[in-house]
Amino acid sequence: MNKSRPVIAYFSMEIGLEPRMPTYSGGLGILAGDTVKAAADLKVPLVGVTLLHRKGYFYQRLDAQGWQTEEPVAWVPADFLMELPARAVVQVEGRAVQIRAWVAEITGSGGFLVLVYFLDTDLPENSDWDRSLTGTLYGGDAHYRLCQEVVLGIGGVRMLRALGYKRVARYHMNEGHAAFLGIELLDEAARRAGRETFTREDVDEVKLQCVFTTHTPVPAGHDKFEMSLVDRVLDRREVRDMQDLFCAEGMLNMTHLALNLSHYVNGVAKSHGVVARQMFANYTIDAITNGVHGGTWAAESLAALYDRTIPGWRLDNYSLRYALSIPREQIWEAHDEAKRQLLRMVNRETNAGMDTDTFTLGFARRVTAYKRPGLLFSDLERLARIGSGRLQIIFAGKAHPNDQEGKETIHQIFQFAEQLRGRVTVAFLAHYDMDIARMMVSGVDLWLNTPEPPMEASGTSGMKAALNGVPSLSVLDGWWIEGWIEGITGWAIGSLPGVRKSREPDDAASLYAQLEQTILPLYYDDRDRYVDVMRHCIALNGSFFNTHRMLQQYVLKAYFE
Repeated sequence: MNKSRPVIAYFSMEIGLEPRMPTYSGGLGILAGDTVKAAADLKVPLVGVTLLHRKGYFYQRLDAQGWQTEEPVAWVPADFLMELPARAVVQVEGRAVQIRAWVAEITGSGGFLVLVYFLDTDLPENSDWDRSLTGTLYGGDAHYRLCQEVVLGIGGVRMLRALGYKRVARYHMNEGHAAFLGIELLDEAARRAGRETFTREDVDEVKLQCVFTTHTPVPAGHDKFEMSLVDRVLDRREVRDMQDLFCAEGMLNMTHLALNLSHYVNGVAKSHGVVARQMFANYTIDAITNGVHGGTWAAESLAALYDRTIPGWRLDNYSLRYALSIPREQIWEAHDEAKRQLLRMVNRETNAGMDTDTFTLGFARRVTAYKRPGLLFSDLERLARIGSGRLQIIFAGKAHPNDQEGKETIHQIFQFAEQLRGRVTVAFLAHYDMDIARMMVSGVDLWLNTPEPPMEASGTSGMKAALNGVPSLSVLDGWWIEGWIEGITGWAIGSLPGVRKSREPDDAASLYAQLEQTILPLYYDDRDRYVDVMRHCIALNGSFFNTHRMLQQYVLKAYFE
């Protein structure tokens, strides 16, 4: 990449590039990786900045009862990345913490190169504790997280300078974790003005350089730190003096800081834009709906089919709209191959004994309360009557190590599976990662999504399924409000948010009714019509809900406007 031309610096706490690099935990990191790959395809001059995460998020083990335990992920960065000689330094609690960078080269379908830099403090010059700061993703306490975010934000800008990036057109903060980059940009603005410390005069200049994407209404997604801890770690008088810029309700708030230092702010779906404007009423917040990277998430059999019938789709995802002209039998054959691969893996890993002739439903995402993974099991007897001999279910997902309720949910799913044994087969795959996700979104016959609105800001797993011709059965929240055409691209659970207050019993009843009265009869009794739904998933949703379209919107609205 030519470092003399303006670039977009894309900062994210996690970036998932490939499954053997555990530098991601879930949707946020996968989206970041897909964004970087789209930039390479579209020749957008972008560089990624993240942390190395030597111990990953965690390796999930499940015992026979479904109780989760966590282990550090063992991986060797040098197997995937190239170490660079450049160094940067940040101050943490008055100590000078040395940072190095490793680089991954992402080559687009047309040969364009995008670089992703992974920051690493595991250097002999640092103390043992400082060396651990780029160890665990979303691990430790508030102190550890705050220090990590200093390394990402302030250290990331300094590393870009050390690497020779002098012309950064925009700094894109993918969530608030990177908001401390604003402090470094304020310091740079002050130095250009001949001052030792930044003032309010520098804020407008920095705002023109920054873009902020907020991803969730869930409180845990908005990092907050006690001011006593901030004073200890940063020791910056300006933070105290300008609390209206940095703080909300007496705490340093990373989302608040990012909002105040960005000229463009967006949510990640149209519905999420509405929610974000309600949460942050004093700010102008747009919406750019998320997408997925087609070349990454299309199964081999589907990608080969698209290569034959829609040449050029990898660089022009819009052309997937022509999937409507692909013969039904070719769609079904490609899907059947993906399903066989998935079920071979499921049977090998779980001994579930699933077969390809049985309708297969998939549910995979982070296991947490608002995603309601137990909704499907609200009435076991009704589920058994509907699905006996006609339905098999595959689950996957991790609970955060500190989320005891999430861990108990996984255990409960194992109990439900045992109660349904002999009538409906249920399998739970351990250590959900990119490999398992890619097989599931292409190999199941239906993708299930059951969040409590409006907590699903966007969601992308259903987009991956649609790319592979797999319809969704989903609550009307996040992206699905935009992608849903009843009976054409999939089916809705319940009604639009706001229509009624008590949702859970009604949503469960709606889920069962859709399976019993519409989806299973269509699959078993009118296969051609079911394949028509599959084709529409690809043509209408696969062609639109991708990172090519998404990144083009960022370019027009936020990067080079």
